Amino acid sequence: MTEQGARVLVVDDDEALTDVYAEWLSERYAVQTATTGEGALGQLDDDVDVVLLDRRMPGLSGEDVLDRIRRAEYDCRVAMVTGVRPDADVVELGFDEYLLKPVDREDLHDVVETLLDRSAYDDRLQELYALASKRALLESEAEDGDLELDDSYQEVVARIQELRGRIDDTVDGFGFDDFRVAFRDVPDQNAGSD
Repeated sequence: MTEQGARVLVVDDDEALTDVYAEWLSERYAVQTATTGEGALGQLDDDVDVVLLDRRMPGLSGEDVLDRIRRAEYDCRVAMVTGVRPDADVVELGFDEYLLKPVDREDLHDVVETLLDRSAYDDRLQELYALASKRALLESEAEDGDLELDDSYQEVVARIQELRGRIDDTVDGFGFDDFRVAFRDVPDQNAGSD
């Protein structure tokens, strides 16, 4: 997906923060903002590509909004942008990326670009990337001594291995024409360099 026309919904109960994020992103994307979970759900539709979602908000929390997004099967990627340090409970949350505040302009642009790129992947690759993000997040918290890795972490690792195996099996079954079709839109990094 190209950046042109991509829609980003920024959701945070701090209106000043949503305004800053919107200003940073509006040079590349169509940006909408909401300061409540209910407001976010009211703006969600199939045209929203990426949601940047605070985890803790009064009323309908970010976790509740995320759950409703996934149950309604909106085809958008979701990054939690929050001050809440992750715990083993993140394994159960359906986010694609997790950013700890404070974030800067580059962080936001990077996560939106990454999620837009991922939206072109099939469901298994999207799940693999989301799980890899959770694994890295949990490992980082464990390194800092803020979290002890438990069975939920092991479940994430096992699911990653399972998905990798299934993806490898699919790729092994590709013929030359399958690769050509699968990667026809991937730009040639070597084109024009001699």
